[in-house]
Amino acid sequence: MEKTETIALAATNRSSARTWRTIRRYSVLFLMMAPGILYLLINNYLPMLGIIIAFKDVNFAKGILHSDWVGFKNFEFLFKTTDAYIITRNTLLYNIAFIICNLIAALTLAILLNELRNRFLSRFYQSVVLLPYLISTVIIGYLVFALLSGDSGMMNKQILPMLGLKEVNWYSETKYWPLILVFVSIWKGAGHLCVIFLAAIVGIDKEYYEAATVDGASRWQQIKGITIPLVTPVITIMTLLAVGRIFYSDFGLFYQVPLDAGALNPVTNTIDTYVYRALLTLGDIGMSSAAGVYQSVVGFILVLLSNYIVRKINSENALF
Repeated sequence: MEKTETIALAATNRSSARTWRTIRRYSVLFLMMAPGILYLLINNYLPMLGIIIAFKDVNFAKGILHSDWVGFKNFEFLFKTTDAYIITRNTLLYNIAFIICNLIAALTLAILLNELRNRFLSRFYQSVVLLPYLISTVIIGYLVFALLSGDSGMMNKQILPMLGLKEVNWYSETKYWPLILVFVSIWKGAGHLCVIFLAAIVGIDKEYYEAATVDGASRWQQIKGITIPLVTPVITIMTLLAVGRIFYSDFGLFYQVPLDAGALNPVTNTIDTYVYRALLTLGDIGMSSAAGVYQSVVGFILVLLSNYIVRKINSENALF
């Protein structure tokens, strides 16, 4: 028995010694990692303690920790409201449309940019397609207003008269806004995805294309048989990450771009904008926190489910 304990102790000591040797050997690298890890802990993990706000009736006089527990009462705010169906429907359907349309547009742009042989033009167009992603949504809202304004907008004063069509009061007609929001989302977000996909395409070994050319494959056949299959893992990862935020919405897109027009609420009101308006009216941060927890939990479940399906189809393309 004593011999067994001695052997186990010796093994533990050897393991501990190897660990310390590894730490000393890579101490400089660990030191370089420290600021990033510290930032991650402070910015991403420490705020997670605020999840308790979703289950409390926050009273600032008592403080967050000493406020009364209300359980799931704050969550009733989302599920018992008469607008629950509308905001959930809008959030889901818009995000599904954004994921599909942005993916197709970004992949198409990336393939087209990869076909450019002039390096200057390639970099120029990459900058052009990425620029909208870097613009504030507030500015985008006013750019859209400059286009759709009833008094001085380009659509009403120049484009529609040129086509022989009547002026449209864009900020009171709900039927146009699903298409407008999808278009603005593509214009703003496709460039970011395009750069990611282009980096993946550039990394493909040129010998595949050379062999396909020797075999007589057309450019479209090379794209369909080489480019898209080899970029599929990146497409899958970006799609899974987008699915994780399917219950979130781009607040600026749905609030600032329609300029908070009340007439457009049936087609622009999402979970985020609804919670924001309710927070302005009621000032109850417990309800808004409950909405954030609900969105995070549902998004996490959807990522796990989507990743499970991808793993069943092709384990190499799974996120984890």
